[in-house]
Amino acid sequence: MTQRSGRLGIGIIGAGRVGPVLGAALAGAGHAIVGIAATSENNKDRARAMLADVPILDIPDLIERSELVILAIPESEIESLVAGLAATGAWQPGQLVLHTAPGLGWEVLRPAMVAGAIPLAVHPAMAFTGTSIDLTRLRESYCAVTAPTPVLPIGQALVVEMGAEPVVIDEADRPVYAEAIATATSFSASIVGQAVGLLSDLGVEQPGYVIAPLVRSSVENALQAPPLHTLDF
Repeated sequence: MTQRSGRLGIGIIGAGRVGPVLGAALAGAGHAIVGIAATSENNKDRARAMLADVPILDIPDLIERSELVILAIPESEIESLVAGLAATGAWQPGQLVLHTAPGLGWEVLRPAMVAGAIPLAVHPAMAFTGTSIDLTRLRESYCAVTAPTPVLPIGQALVVEMGAEPVVIDEADRPVYAEAIATATSFSASIVGQAVGLLSDLGVEQPGYVIAPLVRSSVENALQAPPLHTLDF
């Protein structure tokens, strides 16, 4: 597989909250989703809801049919899957292989690259619900893109086609990027959940609606302030 047209045949491994949404976004840009690999019934249901006419395939068949393979699986599973598939000769020359893990760059895809595939690491910096609402949120989000310099524009172009904005993160900086994402996600969920719980204990109806404007304005103010390490104390 050495030639690529402007429209890609895309296969998705993983039908959690991320994979089907990215597939739907790329389908909306005119690409063809050729299949999705899912195991649990919940994930299969999610895949059918987001990608109604897309067949559920086993992984070897999916890779054989795809010009772009998206690995939307847990970060801890990527290295072994990529290496195992390389050992079976599954990867194809010229095939794009993209993973969505925040803490890994493209080096984890080197076994596929040795086989002639093109490695891309693209992480959308947003909290996914696994539903169509994510398609709107994706258009307001940024995606970290890490790839070998010659193919970096391919990753950036895919992000733009999904409606998001690309941000280039160096290979060595992915762990720090992942820490920033984890900090923002866990802190936000914990603090908001605690505040909602306190209001609920007071008997306030729909405490989430009550606190939402405060949370939004506080976050906006924090984002507009200079980073803490640039402030003079």
